[in-house]
Amino acid sequence: MTICYWWYLGGHRGGLVEIERASPFEAKFLVDINRADWPEIIQLPGLGEILAQRILADRHDNGPFFDVDDLVRVNGIGVKTLEKIRPYLLPIPKDSDWAELEFESNEKLQ
Repeated sequence: MTICYWWYLGGHRGGLVEIERASPFEAKFLVDINRADWPEIIQLPGLGEILAQRILADRHDNGPFFDVDDLVRVNGIGVKTLEKIRPYLLPIPKDSDWAELEFESNEKLQ
């Protein structure tokens, strides 16, 4: 049966076989910088294990980030690095319960 279909589509004459292709799917990876652990943070472009650990330490010592721009307070993250990772960061809600975020952050480090 398969050979008959191949022959019908052009077979030995070199005819082209139509192949259905699915449209490309873009998976978007987004990180909540106030809740992410280092395995999530390390996947951001330009950040390695050391910067991920610094982000966690800063979050533990100074509390949650109130704005994405607050990441520049972390040693090693400048404007260029911030602009590189900005598309992958979830927006930080302005009305978040910061006490809850701080508690979760401290709980994960223990």
